[in-house]
Amino acid sequence: MITIDAENKALGRVAAAAAKILMGKHKVTFAKNIVDQDGVKIINASKVWLSGNNKSKQKTYLRYSGYAGGLKDETYDMLVARKGHEEVIRQAVKGMLPKNKLQAVRMKKLSFEK
Repeated sequence: MITIDAENKALGRVAAAAAKILMGKHKVTFAKNIVDQDGVKIINASKVWLSGNNKSKQKTYLRYSGYAGGLKDETYDMLVARKGHEEVIRQAVKGMLPKNKLQAVRMKKLSFEK
């Protein structure tokens, strides 16, 4: 288990470091079709910040229920209030992983510590 301290770091930097470890690119034995055994634990997730001017009100997250008219969007601040900073980091890491059958397996190796 590799620990990443997210205190005073940008959201994208933390997510990119976590995605790199989850894919196994930090090892010389990297193969894109093999899930690495290393997990990632992120500490101080609530102290992560967004770069940019007023991005917390501009950045939106979309989710779709599957029904007609079921597309819902919410801002960064609304998502943090509803689910916490862990969900924001989880979505950022998931977006940086390859979209294949191994994505869910790799995401299970991501954990957070309060």
